[in-house]
Amino acid sequence: MRYSLAIFDLDGTILDTLADLAAAGNYALASCGMPERTVDEVRQFVGNGIRKYLERAVPAGTTEEELTRLHDAFTAYYTEHCADQTAPYPGIPELLRHLKAAGIRTAVVSNKPDYGVQALCAQYFPGLFDAAAGEKEGVRRKPAPDAVEAVLTALHIPREEAVYIGDSDVDIETARNAGMPCISVSYGFRSEAFLREHGASVIAEDAAQLAALLLD
Repeated sequence: MRYSLAIFDLDGTILDTLADLAAAGNYALASCGMPERTVDEVRQFVGNGIRKYLERAVPAGTTEEELTRLHDAFTAYYTEHCADQTAPYPGIPELLRHLKAAGIRTAVVSNKPDYGVQALCAQYFPGLFDAAAGEKEGVRRKPAPDAVEAVLTALHIPREEAVYIGDSDVDIETARNAGMPCISVSYGFRSEAFLREHGASVIAEDAAQLAALLLD
C-alpha cells in the first residue's frame, strides 16, 4: 500500500553511527578506568538507549554511581563528537527526497538522546523530516509506543496509514506495540537472520528495496 507517513529509526537505519557510538563509549570507559569495547561488541549493545548500552559495556559489579559518572562522560564527549565518523547509509537522502516529492510525510523516532537526534537530523537531513523525537525525560523508550504515538498525533496521521522502519528487534516490537506494520532493514546493526528470528516479515537489504516497498 502507499503510506501517508514513514517513521524511521535513526541509528543503523538512516545513519551509520556505530563508530562514533563506540568512540564515545570507549572514551567514557577509559575515563573511568574500565576496559574498552570493540565496535562489534558495541553493535550488540546499542538499541535500547545510551544507559542500557553502557550497562552492557561495563564490567560486572559496576555500581549505579559509577554508571552515572560513565553516562555523564559519554554525554559530554558525544555532544561534541556525534558526527565525527557518522554518515548516511547509501541512497537514504535520495529516498527521503523521493518520499517528500511523492507527498509522503517522514519522521524519526529513536532511543538516542534527543540532543543527538536533533543535531544529526539537522546536519544530514535538513528539511527532510516533518518530526524527529529522541529519548526524553518522562517519555518511555522504545519498544514502548509513546514517541511513535506522539508523532502520529502531532502530524494528524492515523496509525493505519503509517509504517515504522528500523534495523533491530526493538524496532519490530515498537511497530507491534504501536499497531502498525514494520519494514526491517538488514544493512544496519543486525543481520537478516537475526531480524527474521525476532519476527521480521518484510526486510529491505538496501535503500533501493526500501524505496520500492514505500513508493510502489
